[in-house]
Amino acid sequence: MNGVPEDLIVYEIALVVPKRNLNEENKGYDCVEVLVNEFRNVGLIVERVLGLSDEFIKLAAPLETLGRVAAKMQMKKTTHIGIDLQFEWEEIKAFVRQPDGSLFSWCERFQCYRHLIYKIVNKKNSDVTLKFDGKEIQWEAGKSLLQRLELEGIVKQVFPLHDEIKRKKLLRSWALNWWDFTAQPIDEIYAYFGTKIAVYFAFLGMYTRWMIFPATFGLILQLIDFGSLKLLVFPAFFISIVLWAVLFFQFWKRKNSALSARWHLNFSVSTSEGYKLSGREWNSLQPPLELVKNSGIDKTKEKEALQRYEWFGYLKRFRNDVIIILSIICLQLPFELAYAHLYEVLKSDMVKFGLTVVYLLVIQYFTKIGGKISIRLIKHENNENTEYQADSLVYKVFGLYFMQSYIGVFYHALLHRNFMTLRQVLIQRLILYEVLENLVENSLPYLKYSYKKYRAVRNKKKREKGLIGKIQFTTRVEKEYLKPTYSASISEELEDGLFDDFLELALQFGMIMMFACAFPLAFAFSALNNIAEMRTDALKLLAMLRRPVPRAAATIGAWLNIFQVFLLSKMSIFH
Repeated sequence: MNGVPEDLIVYEIALVVPKRNLNEENKGYDCVEVLVNEFRNVGLIVERVLGLSDEFIKLAAPLETLGRVAAKMQMKKTTHIGIDLQFEWEEIKAFVRQPDGSLFSWCERFQCYRHLIYKIVNKKNSDVTLKFDGKEIQWEAGKSLLQRLELEGIVKQVFPLHDEIKRKKLLRSWALNWWDFTAQPIDEIYAYFGTKIAVYFAFLGMYTRWMIFPATFGLILQLIDFGSLKLLVFPAFFISIVLWAVLFFQFWKRKNSALSARWHLNFSVSTSEGYKLSGREWNSLQPPLELVKNSGIDKTKEKEALQRYEWFGYLKRFRNDVIIILSIICLQLPFELAYAHLYEVLKSDMVKFGLTVVYLLVIQYFTKIGGKISIRLIKHENNENTEYQADSLVYKVFGLYFMQSYIGVFYHALLHRNFMTLRQVLIQRLILYEVLENLVENSLPYLKYSYKKYRAVRNKKKREKGLIGKIQFTTRVEKEYLKPTYSASISEELEDGLFDDFLELALQFGMIMMFACAFPLAFAFSALNNIAEMRTDALKLLAMLRRPVPRAAATIGAWLNIFQVFLLSKMSIFH
């Protein structure tokens, strides 16, 4: 096994191909056999596992294989003297290791794996004919073999595998460790899941810890009757909340920078290749600077072309933002106001319940349409890489969710000035809605997994009608394959499940900031919810879902600006 002891091999990537009967005479020409041999030729360790209906190819890479491909990719890493230099395998001792002692982070290892498996190309001058179940496949010269097999549907999926030892350790020290409340092993989370997920949990932990002060203040206001002093106490509470939020964001930026320094993030792992493992991500648009350099145009025209390209990018983004804003104002706003008004005037609880059911069904459909339109618009923007595209999607789609979540609250607060109904709505949103959201969020993956297991067993019995007894899944890789992915509800192309997690936090933050004085207990309820959210999200990632594909973004991106907009709204209300 390439000189690596059997017990030290950690398989980190898996490929799924259909299970088939292979004749010995066709073995040398079978496309899957060729793919496996090519994997071994580039230095990967391969293990093949047969499942109920598919075959799984597990891949591991020795440190030397990763090191040499990192040097080939010209990956930059931090040295012991504090300078970021291009990695060289022969100078391995000069480079700083990760907090867990490994040479490469999970993001870096993932990019190395991706380069290894997708850069296997036909180096011959002519096409190579491969076979699969009697079907001939042409592997063109200079083309990637894995991408060709994906297009043919032979390679069904490529996905990261959980490391069982590290996963069980994180389950004990993090997901199932309720006694530490907000304490989290952030370095271990970074080492296992990558930068973006670690930054999310660092933000969630710090946000929850800081919420203890306003939660305590709000609890005192709710329990103690200050009488005539209310005229002084409530303005003081209002001002303290604004100062609390301002200080929190400043200290979060400092913590974010400290984490980036501790993890030696130098953005050498390009995000322009996307965060999907598949080789068919969106590519950034090539800037005209490259085109004009290739065509031999003088420097003045080069500068003009680049400036034109830059301004066209700004105009496209502005045009797309205007389209989304007008759609929200002209289509969603009247619908939301109509629902809020009908809910206010109707007397029958049964009719209100029926109205709410219809509203939820329609709004889900409307949100999906909005997401698809946003994706199409973003494809025509000049964004630098996938993370910029994801941020653009966040800005566009958040307006839909903002209108959906807040218009009813504003309706009761500003138009009717019915503070009893406003409190009921806030309690519904901050307690019932978030509890139900957590239940659905954590039970749905298990239900999907159970259904996929049921279908796999049923299909197995249909193919082999003589089977008697219980069919069990004996391989861990097949169980992981059946688990749902960590995907966003709005778009799997650009965002993963962090979109929904950040969205929940942003909507909660806006609710408690803008309506804290109407319901001071909001901070206490939110703090309790966030403590539970940390553990349930951890359990979801470690036990219910596949291992997410790592993302190299070192900040929370567009979400920080959205949080700060809510803070500005609070300050404008105070003014």
